[in-house]
Amino acid sequence: MSLGPRFLSGLAQALATMTLYQEGHPARERAIDHAYGALSDLQDEDSTPAFTFLDDEIVMGTRPLGELRGWDWGGRLSDAGIQRLEFIDRVSRDDFVAFLDEAWVRLAGQPISSAEVRQGRPTNIRYGTVGLRGDERTGGRTETQTAATVAYSLKEEIEGIEWLHGELKDGRQLHLLEAEAIVRSLSVAMHGDQAFLIPLLRLKQFDQYTTTHALNVSVLTMALAESLGLGPAQVRTFGIAGLLHDLGKVKVPTEILNKPGKLTDEERRVMNSHTVEGARIILETEQELDLAAVVAYEHHIRIDGGGYPGMRYARACHSASNLVHVCDVFDALRTDRPYREAWPAERALKIIEEGAGPEFEKDIARAFIQMMNRWEGRVADVSLAEPEILMREKESSTEST
Repeated sequence: MSLGPRFLSGLAQALATMTLYQEGHPARERAIDHAYGALSDLQDEDSTPAFTFLDDEIVMGTRPLGELRGWDWGGRLSDAGIQRLEFIDRVSRDDFVAFLDEAWVRLAGQPISSAEVRQGRPTNIRYGTVGLRGDERTGGRTETQTAATVAYSLKEEIEGIEWLHGELKDGRQLHLLEAEAIVRSLSVAMHGDQAFLIPLLRLKQFDQYTTTHALNVSVLTMALAESLGLGPAQVRTFGIAGLLHDLGKVKVPTEILNKPGKLTDEERRVMNSHTVEGARIILETEQELDLAAVVAYEHHIRIDGGGYPGMRYARACHSASNLVHVCDVFDALRTDRPYREAWPAERALKIIEEGAGPEFEKDIARAFIQMMNRWEGRVADVSLAEPEILMREKESSTEST
């Protein structure tokens, strides 16, 4: 087990032991020593580690911790108001014990008692809701510490999808764990501020379209799935399908992908084959991605039966394919291509509206338009060259009661 998960496991064990034993009991002290030792080892490697707990997501820095999938303490800490846990410098054992007391009181739902005295002193441990550095203190003095503006970078996610595509172009297999990690990180970026965020990458060069489009469609698909009321696990499953929907394009020659003029009939045949190729790649390498394979195959099929690949018998496409289809067209329209400039969002949404029925599933198209209009101010254009998302600052305030 790596150092981050080892520390969190020790933290959970210490908090659980505090429930069973009074202060000073040997078992309690051993558990605290073990957790503090794990923290010290972690800070030897990274002096300022930070953790985020969102539903069943456990993130260290900006990367999800796959080793702690299904770890229920993340949800418990989040429900207790500890969604973000940061260590801003080396932590003493006394400070760590003070934090454990505060966390235990929050988890137990009890009024602040002895821990209240310790909260007023300087500490290198900060916790609270996501996006905040510090937390709202309870007791006779209420203090909200200033939150530094946090820059969340999508650099690792960009490099991850580029690596996935590179592996496939070199004849190697698709890596499911990497795809899952990218989607989990995108989900954290979308929920990392005090309100929902839709980060969309801006294209820098035409040959980077496949990367930016994959990440954007994944983000848009997750946003739409969430707005339709799907649960976190389903949202991420749809997000993976969105991320991999154009995977077959790794088999399409670059000169066809980036051709500025009209494609010949043969070039169009090769381009359209990416749906079948994508499904084949996914099914050959990852049986668990059957939904992603279906979406890769179906995402260019119209509701009226048109599009490609052609179907011998009329049938309905999977709902995930219908979601990805809308998001795919919207992002393609709002992105610069060799043969045309990017359309403004309003014009792209008009195309979605006009296509509701013949091309797109009506309810999904309308839900997408409503989502984009409702969250217009939450769409963040992120540069591929400098892929950082700036979080809003919180006002600093102190008041006595």
